[in-house]
Amino acid sequence: MSNRIQQAILLPIVLLGAIGTLAACSNEVPQQQQPLSLLDFATTQTCPPPPDKPVWIDGGTFIMGSSAVYAEEGPERETTVDGFWMDPHEVTNRQFAEFVAATAYVTIAEKPVEPDVFGVPVEQIPTYMLEPGSAVFHPPAQPSRNYADWWDYVPGAYWKKPYGPGGPDARPDQPVVHLGWEDMAAYAEWRGGRIPTEAEWEFAASAGAAKSADQPEPELANSWQGVFPVTNEERDGFKGIAPVGCFRPNAFGLYDMVGNVWEVTADLFRPGHDPDDRDNPRGPGENLAYDPMNPATPSRVMKGGSYLCAPNYCQRYRPESRQGRDPGMGASNVGFRLAYDRPPAERAF
Repeated sequence: MSNRIQQAILLPIVLLGAIGTLAACSNEVPQQQQPLSLLDFATTQTCPPPPDKPVWIDGGTFIMGSSAVYAEEGPERETTVDGFWMDPHEVTNRQFAEFVAATAYVTIAEKPVEPDVFGVPVEQIPTYMLEPGSAVFHPPAQPSRNYADWWDYVPGAYWKKPYGPGGPDARPDQPVVHLGWEDMAAYAEWRGGRIPTEAEWEFAASAGAAKSADQPEPELANSWQGVFPVTNEERDGFKGIAPVGCFRPNAFGLYDMVGNVWEVTADLFRPGHDPDDRDNPRGPGENLAYDPMNPATPSRVMKGGSYLCAPNYCQRYRPESRQGRDPGMGASNVGFRLAYDRPPAERAF
């Protein structure tokens, strides 16, 4: 998917406030402890690096989905996946930089936009919307329940400059963000892997644990402690994205499967699971895919929530969580990791 889809979605962000797919909170929020700028979320902490070598995930049968929180996550059904290898952590800026250095690849967010992709007269398009860029979380100036108040289209934001051209460079040990589907797929092909299916991802993230709708304990995942979007208590040690491997791995040895950044999977999205698709499911075909928040374009399923998820706003810090993600649109809280069908070459890691 080209950056044409990205910009067609981003124009309503600015003009109509139509970004995000999560319900905003309905409670009054306090005035204190408001972040002052998006740069408050630029993490400088480091953690001992986790291993890069992919982990073998022995296949099995599990209960996929959940009927406990959001309707699109159900129905629960017994599902079987074959074994596969999976990266122990999200693809990092260091790893993506190696790919770019080897291939001179240019991401969607680095490409300019042609005016005709918006479908409106050119005089109605803000000039900056024609510049390369991406969607960046920006704390609102005052308490808000409107998601348009905390997302901005930032010209010059891309994987190397995740906060925009005036912000710090991407840190090598943090997950790479601001990528579209074709960027992720290009990296996967170069690395010799693939984007995991939703069932593979959820099986690996669950790692045999019981389902829970509770927010993870601070030592287990990077999520938002406090009232989103204005009060972040940082009990997990981070206000923004954390380096990979800062939190305890799950029983399969995988890090950050929930929280930190959303992770895109290979499946196309539609609300709810097909209860009859149980054996190595791969999601609906393009003709059956449908995202009510993005009806013009087949979306990909993303999983696991991000550091912006809080109990009052986004209870998606769980393996069962799922949302549609426009394949041509990057954002500052969306990343990915790879799966492999064969033992990955040692030299690649």
